[in-house]
Amino acid sequence: MSDIVEKIAQLNAPQQQAVKTDSKHVVVLAGAGSGKTRVLTHRIAWLVETGQATPHGVMAVTFTNKAAREMKSRVEELLPHQPYGMWIGTFHGIAHRLLKAHWRAVNLPENFQVLDSDDQLRLVKRIIRELAVPDDLIDAKQMQWTINGYKDEGLRAQYVPETADVHLSWQRRIYVAYEALCFRSGLVDFGELLLRAHELWLNNPTVLAHYQQQFQHVLVDEFQDTNRIQYAWLRVLCGDTVGLTVVGDDDQSIYGWRGARVENIWQIQDDYPDTEMVKLEQNYRSTAVILKAANAVISNNSKRLGKDLWTEDDGGEPIRLYAAYNEQDEAGYIADSIESQLDGGVIASDVALLYRSNAQSRVLEEALIRGQIPYRIYGGVRFYERLEVRNVLAYLRLIANRNDDAAFERVINVPARGIGAKSVELLRSTARDEGCSLWDATLLLLQKGQLKGRAGGSAHAFQELIKSLDPQASESELTLSALCKVVIETTGLAQHFEKEGADKARSRLENMQEVVNASRNYEDVAGELTPLDAFLSEASLDAGEGQAAEHEDSVHLMTLHAAKGLEFDHVFIAGLEENLFPHRMSLDVREGVDEERRLCYVGITRAKKHLCLTYAESRRLYGNDNRNRPSRFIEEIPSELIEAVRPTLSVKPTFSSMGGRLAEPMPMAMGQAGFQLGSAVRHPIFGDGIILAAAGAGANTSVTVAFENEGTKELMLQYAKLTAI
Repeated sequence: MSDIVEKIAQLNAPQQQAVKTDSKHVVVLAGAGSGKTRVLTHRIAWLVETGQATPHGVMAVTFTNKAAREMKSRVEELLPHQPYGMWIGTFHGIAHRLLKAHWRAVNLPENFQVLDSDDQLRLVKRIIRELAVPDDLIDAKQMQWTINGYKDEGLRAQYVPETADVHLSWQRRIYVAYEALCFRSGLVDFGELLLRAHELWLNNPTVLAHYQQQFQHVLVDEFQDTNRIQYAWLRVLCGDTVGLTVVGDDDQSIYGWRGARVENIWQIQDDYPDTEMVKLEQNYRSTAVILKAANAVISNNSKRLGKDLWTEDDGGEPIRLYAAYNEQDEAGYIADSIESQLDGGVIASDVALLYRSNAQSRVLEEALIRGQIPYRIYGGVRFYERLEVRNVLAYLRLIANRNDDAAFERVINVPARGIGAKSVELLRSTARDEGCSLWDATLLLLQKGQLKGRAGGSAHAFQELIKSLDPQASESELTLSALCKVVIETTGLAQHFEKEGADKARSRLENMQEVVNASRNYEDVAGELTPLDAFLSEASLDAGEGQAAEHEDSVHLMTLHAAKGLEFDHVFIAGLEENLFPHRMSLDVREGVDEERRLCYVGITRAKKHLCLTYAESRRLYGNDNRNRPSRFIEEIPSELIEAVRPTLSVKPTFSSMGGRLAEPMPMAMGQAGFQLGSAVRHPIFGDGIILAAAGAGANTSVTVAFENEGTKELMLQYAKLTAI
């Protein structure tokens, strides 16, 4: 007992209050970097050591297996003896444990199986086939996402309302059939674990009473991330007898798009009026400047429980704010800043580069590659390794070279055309026997009539599609970027990925649009290579660079969502512009902007020592040139906390006249023409504008100009007839 008392004495006053309180129900409002895990584990140990609960009478719930293992390990270190029978795990893990113990009560076979995501998708596809659902009406992945969403809301198929809407009516029929098949087969998906565990309480009063007598206290970590069914399950279990301690932060609720309900943490005090709230506001991570900025931003949210982070270490360096001309300038500044930090002795793994959208990473990665700065994408893959990007590039490779077998195999049935594994194997064996490419093998089999039925018709249509897209074969005058757009639209890739879950589909579509953006850099390339060949060569080189190995010291790149729970000495947040961050999809409702602001709060509080925010006056994103005003989140930070960094007037080009990578910046012809970045110019046709960027060298120098009435255009400097104004 004395050991735990001594350990608790080392906590600050609010932490001790949260650990030792006698209140039955407690909300620990734990700000970023305030030591919430320490409080949670010390409270478990305190409850056990003081006899308020037995080890078997404590249930502690979190969201990931890693967090559960860490929690269990810390509790074991705090207690003088090995705890026995402790229920510490994830929501799904504990639900699985309950269902295994009470399989009869929930009408499951004793050896019931849990479906992983891939197995669930196969089952959904089977149901769609058996019901003969029209091919263009329901996508299997979208249906899987819909079923999981229903279960997160606690909604069985029979309670989904019937409707005259054809699409929704088919969704209901598929869900009914899927549920019936799972019941017959004794199969349980992840959403079913929680739903069935909730029904265990509701339908079996004796079982519920047993666990309400067993558990004296239930503790929940990251409570702001709970969804409807998770809170309902906890609420029924605790009833009026079991103590409930929840630890969370409504200011860090950023997963509403996947079912998390920030309202749950607000509702606790309504459901349990005697709840005590303890606020952990002392931050042990960031400087005072960073915390003041975070507090200022989040204070603009309409509804929150309210807290202000503070630290004993007053001061800190001001937040740097860089206003870039465009996304290339932004990426170059960030790469140069990181390079300077590394030269000054900073460890690369102490640096993080955060962004709102995955599509932003392409330009940032290219800048880091040019600077030879090692990096890794945290929780994701590099831009040119992403599935949808590789698919677009595979189509382009096949357009450029019909004998590219790897590209052919990748897209012959993507999107699905009815060319199955047997047909593809026939193509492979024919290519081997004849010593030819898969493209020529397809031609040969079609001529001989050996590729029949739907597969034959689809293979012929596929080859005609590729030929129609070839600029040389069709004498098309499409620019390279226009060709990329046409490929995305006419091949069906856009429609294919649109059918996935909303957030995932949006990310994939944005990444494909970023391929269009990337291709524009090569439209004016001169030399032996065509623009398409130059672009594919450069993309291959970038993909071949590879990111740093796991053991290698490297800069971390990640989305703001992926950064939650992490911390770094030096943090860059790129793309702070309206319509990007906050994201344009969030601007229609106040709740959406509030969640975006919470995401900004999370990003700011990842920084321990230094924080740099950047935005671009002009950004090519989602296939368009955009001129958005700086993010409202920048405006919400007090000006005395910010140090504006003036942009430099030099540009590092991204490609040479031969399409190859440049090790050093090349001199530009702009100075000889009397121009620099930011110069006001006049064009005889397009009117007045501002030079935003320049690339190339000598006669191949091109400039990006934002015109007042004609938008942003890329012009060859020697032909543009620009005059200074």
